[in-house]
Amino acid sequence: MSLTEQINEDIKTAMKAKEADKLAALRDIKSKLLLEATSGGGEVTEDTENKVIMKLYKQRMDTYDLYIKEGREDLAADEKFQAEVIAAYMPEQMSEDEIRKVVQEKIAAVGASGPQDMGKVMGPIMGQLNGKADGKVISDIVKQELNK
Repeated sequence: MSLTEQINEDIKTAMKAKEADKLAALRDIKSKLLLEATSGGGEVTEDTENKVIMKLYKQRMDTYDLYIKEGREDLAADEKFQAEVIAAYMPEQMSEDEIRKVVQEKIAAVGASGPQDMGKVMGPIMGQLNGKADGKVISDIVKQELNK
């Protein structure tokens, strides 16, 4: 079952259970996937689905952090709940140790020697770990490894 089919089934279930908050998050996912399908010319690949899910999750968490800073716990709770719903559809994320191992291998492969080589390392790693790890975590680990 593809992600789109799974979302459609979960929307039906949420509608029957009258789960309005969950339904809002699921409809947001569906709309973004449909938008991607129409702009991309038809079928959405699994890689594209993962990018959409990761982007939606990140947007929700950024908004959640903003609401917390502004003291709006009521709105923050809604964003957190929707982020958790979206997170259920995210691909399995790599651990920091696994990311660090890939980063160390890539640093050795490109011959990076310091922070000035960050671009040489980040480009290939982001392509390799796309959808498997958060870009901010990857960036932090690359900085740590290049500053050794």
